[in-house]
Formats: sequence, C-alpha cells, structure tokens
Amino acid sequence: MSASSSSLAALRHRNYRLLWTGQLISMAGSMMQGAAVLWHVSLLAGEGRKAIALGIVGLVRVVPIVVFSILGGVVADALDRRRLMLVTQTLMTTCAAVLALLTFRGLQTAWPLYLLTGLSAAAAAFDAPARQALLPTLVPREVLPNALSLYSTMFQVASVVGPALGGFVIAGWGVGAVYALNAASFLAVIAALLRMRELPARAAETDGRPAGRAVSWAAAAEGLRFVFGMPLLRSTMLLDFFATFFSSAMALLPLFAQDILRVGPHGYGWLAAAPAIGAVLTGAILVRFEPRIERRGTVLLRAVVVYGLATVVFGLSTSYALTFACLALTGAADTVSMVLRNIIRHMATPDRLRGRMTSVNMVFIMGGPQLGEFEAGLVAQGFGAVVSVVSGGLGCLLATWWIARRTPELARHRREAPGLPAAAA
Repeated sequence: MSASSSSLAALRHRNYRLLWTGQLISMAGSMMQGAAVLWHVSLLAGEGRKAIALGIVGLVRVVPIVVFSILGGVVADALDRRRLMLVTQTLMTTCAAVLALLTFRGLQTAWPLYLLTGLSAAAAAFDAPARQALLPTLVPREVLPNALSLYSTMFQVASVVGPALGGFVIAGWGVGAVYALNAASFLAVIAALLRMRELPARAAETDGRPAGRAVSWAAAAEGLRFVFGMPLLRSTMLLDFFATFFSSAMALLPLFAQDILRVGPHGYGWLAAAPAIGAVLTGAILVRFEPRIERRGTVLLRAVVVYGLATVVFGLSTSYALTFACLALTGAADTVSMVLRNIIRHMATPDRLRGRMTSVNMVFIMGGPQLGEFEAGLVAQGFGAVVSVVSGGLGCLLATWWIARRTPELARHRREAPGLPAAAA
C-alpha cells in the first residue's frame, strides 16, 4: 500500500501531525466548554427565563461569526496564516482563562458569559479560515483527501469526548474547572504552530497573479465572485445550508424523548449522542475507503438523501431502538457528506483564495442550523414535533433534488475531474 493510499498517510507529515494532534486536544476542550456554558447559564438564569437565556447563547455564538467571517477570510489570505492562528488562539485562551477566573471568584450574572463567548466566537471567525487554508499546505496534493478525512474524524471524536468529559468535570470540580481546562487545551495548538518547520512559501498562482496581500473590499468581492461563480462550490454550500436548515431534528429531540418515547434523562442522553456515535464509526471507515470513491459528487448527493430519509423515519418512529438507529444514521450520512464537500471545495480552490472560500462557507454552515432550529420550533409550535421533523426531512430531499437538477456538474464530479484549477496544487 502506497503512502498516499494509507488510511493514516497524512499523519506521516510532521506539520500536519502537529496541527491534527493539537486540534484534537483543543477541540475537545472547546466542546467541553460549549456544554459547560449552557449548564452555567441555566444555573444563573431565573426559573422563568431559562429558555430565553439559553437561546441568547446561540445568538452570541453565531452573530460574530456571520459578521466577521468574510473579513476573516480576507485576512487569512492576506497575512501569514500560522501567525494569524497564533494570535487568534491566544485570544481564545485569554477568554477562557478570564471566564475561569470570574467563575472561581463567584460569578453571579450571565452577561460576562455572553460577552466572553461572543469575543471567543469573533476570534474563531478569523481562526477558522486561517486554519482551513493552512491545512492543505501541510501535505502533498495527493494526500489532501486523506488529510481532510482524518481532520473530520478528529472533529467527530472531539464532539463525543468533549461534552462527556465536561459532565464529569462539572460534577467533580464545577464549571470553573472546565473553563480552566479549555484555556489549557488551546496551548496544544499554540505549541504545535510554534514547532512547525519548513512551511511552504505563498507562491504565485499559475495564472501569474500573486497570493493576496491586501485587506480590502475588492479582495472580499473577489472571494465572493469566485465562490458563487463556481458551480461545484456554490452547489455544495447550498446543499449544506438546506440540509441543516430543513433537518434540524436535534433541536426537538427533548420533545420526542419526553412525550413520544417517554424515556428519562439517560435515554435522552444516548439519543443525543447517537449522531456523534454514527459519525465517529463512519469517519473511521471513511479514512480507509475514501480513496476508492471515484464518483464523489454522486456519493455526496446520495449521502444527503440518506440524511433526509433518516430524518423522516426518525420523525415517524415510536420505537426507541429505531429512533436511535435513525439518529446514528444521520450522523453517518452527514460525515460522508461533510468529508466529500470539504475535499471538493479544497481541491477546486486556489491557495490564494482558500481563506475567503472558507469564510463564505462558514456563513452557510453556521446560518443553516441556527435558522433551521428556529424554523423547526415555529412549525412544532403550530403543528407538532412530528410534523416539524417529517416536513423538514422531506424539505431536505426536495432541496437535494433541486440542487442536483440545477447543477449537473455536481453529480458528474469525479475524483480527478478535469477543469479543476491547477493552482489548487
């Protein structure tokens, strides 16, 4: 088996291995803090204000990302990405450390939680484009699909480990300890970035234009024109948005657990973990078998169809076992879709535009779930949770059919499709 076909090929490259390991530790810490913030806010809010207080947490997370993500992409393409990440990681470390200090000193109001969560989200709006743009430069082009698959698997593992570990830490030492551990976890990424050696230079593109060095509206407009002018990029982002908008089933999971399945907190906990369990198992398989996927576009569309169908069956199910299986299947299908979308986007994007492409994508992947949860709640309030989830799954299927019809290039996309920018190398 060649190095490029091995399921761990990307980890043989030192710089990628450093970033992957550091991000595994840091991402688990961030997921741990995300769960702790919700718990902390629920403790600080009054009895009749918990729902709105928890809703504000989602708002302060998504608004800075939507507001700053485009600028973050421009900055990531203009400046040294590793140095930019050192700044953003330091800012997020500081936010977590201040939050830990305030909590240990007896925090009595929720507004510092909102403020520091929002500041950390704003830093993430600059960190994510820089990280996603740096990642493809750490491995050869032929290993990039494997690197993206391993990175997605790492994210899913952190999504399982982080909240579970957070629960143990909160029970044993309190929420302040979670914030302190998250602050320490960012040091793993900072150390990884400092230890990187022989990073490739930002070379000129094959069309003769140098990599972007200006932070300007013109640079932002260039990124938007590129994304929306490329059918492959545009269709994968729309697919991501509509799938998460219509199929936001997890937002209504407590209603199904309490009113339909009639299970207690432990049963609900397993249902909430089911998508992550399906995602982790699928990710472990995908890193090995992704090199055999020839027709990436077709497999991507089929994965989203499975996601929508599993959502419909979940909405109709009155069996705990079937509900668990459907939720695990949504996680599995979403992992296949996410990995293939990332591969298609990065392989089709020149290096000088990767930060801006990622920033536009962030608006779609953050906006879809947040708006979808709001839509699911409105429909459930008027027609019931079952109608909300089933109609959402059907909406996902309809949107997938529409995108496939409007963008035939996506269904025809293959592993090494001709016409991809040579600069993607």
